[in-house]
Amino acid sequence: MSAQQRQAHYHGYLQNLATQRRLSPHTVEGYRRDLAELERLVAAAFAPPAAAPALEALDHFHIRKFASQMHGAGLHPRSIARRLSAWRGFFNWLSEQLPLAANPVDGVRPPKRGKPLPKALSADDAVQLVSNSRPGRDPLAPDQLCDRAMFELLYSSGLRVSELVSLDAGYVQEGGYTSPGWIDYAGGEVTVTGKGSKKRVVPVGAAALDALRAWLTVRPQLLRADAGADTARHALFLSLRGKRMTPRMVQVRIKAHALALGIPTDVHPHVLRHSFASHVLQSSGDLRAVQEMLGHASISSTQVYTSLDFQRLAQVYDAAHPRARKRDA
Repeated sequence: MSAQQRQAHYHGYLQNLATQRRLSPHTVEGYRRDLAELERLVAAAFAPPAAAPALEALDHFHIRKFASQMHGAGLHPRSIARRLSAWRGFFNWLSEQLPLAANPVDGVRPPKRGKPLPKALSADDAVQLVSNSRPGRDPLAPDQLCDRAMFELLYSSGLRVSELVSLDAGYVQEGGYTSPGWIDYAGGEVTVTGKGSKKRVVPVGAAALDALRAWLTVRPQLLRADAGADTARHALFLSLRGKRMTPRMVQVRIKAHALALGIPTDVHPHVLRHSFASHVLQSSGDLRAVQEMLGHASISSTQVYTSLDFQRLAQVYDAAHPRARKRDA
């Protein structure tokens, strides 16, 4: 099959996308680029290019080789996955035009995507975030005391936001209701119900306990008078309307709080959980203890924080060692 014949098939498929499937011009252009890359790889794989096999003669070994070449050239796994998907669709269409033994892209998987490292704040930014009230607000206002207690507890104990908002002011068991989580102020511990309905007990730092006690002094102001039959009356953290705090409310509040303080990172509740894990691991090196406090079922979920720790060490090394990296002349 000549290059002209292959181009005719590519053109026919693109026409089908534009007229039959009515994809946008932008999307069709993306497919055109992906098919152009297929043609480039086909032509480059054979010398002379005229010796390239017909499209219907390509098999999964050819496609796997092409995927490996793209990966070796540094193409991101997500981009390789997109191209394989485009090629798979093309060969599905081509099978309606020519006799194909099978779709050569079927069974070919892109390289695994590297698991992104969780974002963590520096220790200074984390302390600034949880220890300061929002600028321009009364630090003794109920909503500010509530925010301070929530943020301190997230960073102090590494809780998930779902675990945070499910906490009750104290342990309750009445009727069919049992508290999923509560604070033991005397013992300096928080009991939470995590994933898989597994309970765990995590230490709470002195700063978080102080913030919680300050919040509890004003919490009654937000309790609704008609909350007698509502389990929200047990909730540790309440909205201004006297309802149990929701994960979305916490997300909005912490993001606005970080922006007001000038912290550049996109802060959400899980960032404080990551920061907790990273900072405890940096100081202690005890991976098992961090695993237990986070409530991870597998140590592999916790090991990602060793990468964060290495990144920090690498940054210190690069900044301090005179032969660590090439410096500008």
